[in-house]
Amino acid sequence: MNGDTVCEVSLLLEGGEDSEQEELDRLTLQLREWLLELDVERVQLDRTDRAPGGSKPGDVISLGALTVTMAPFALRAVVRLVERWIEHRPVRTVSITLGEDSLELQVVSSTDQRRLVDAFIAAHESHPAEARAVGPGSEPGPVSGSGTGERA
Repeated sequence: MNGDTVCEVSLLLEGGEDSEQEELDRLTLQLREWLLELDVERVQLDRTDRAPGGSKPGDVISLGALTVTMAPFALRAVVRLVERWIEHRPVRTVSITLGEDSLELQVVSSTDQRRLVDAFIAAHESHPAEARAVGPGSEPGPVSGSGTGERA
């Protein structure tokens, strides 16, 4: 990847009510492999500071969490890949966070969700160094992709 400008996007997978941790772990690794096929610098499993007894903080992988490091131009491809990937997986939502902005993708795609995704991508493609709110009202904070246009 060329250039010094990179951004980090956090992805957090949330399974359905009957999802097991092992399944979520498998799905997280699968999504990581798909993302590595794109023009991204790296895709890492997130680490957490909350450690169970006997382990050191920072040594524990946070289940269902990835960090994608990429040039800003790759954001569109990453978001679109996650949209396609979630369609046939037992994952309820994938939260995508860039700076202060969050976008929640859900299994059921809708026209409203598509508009939210397009606005999220457009905001960060035009101002990659700035985190800006997107969607109706343009107030800071996460945007829900539930198709309602409500803030999370």
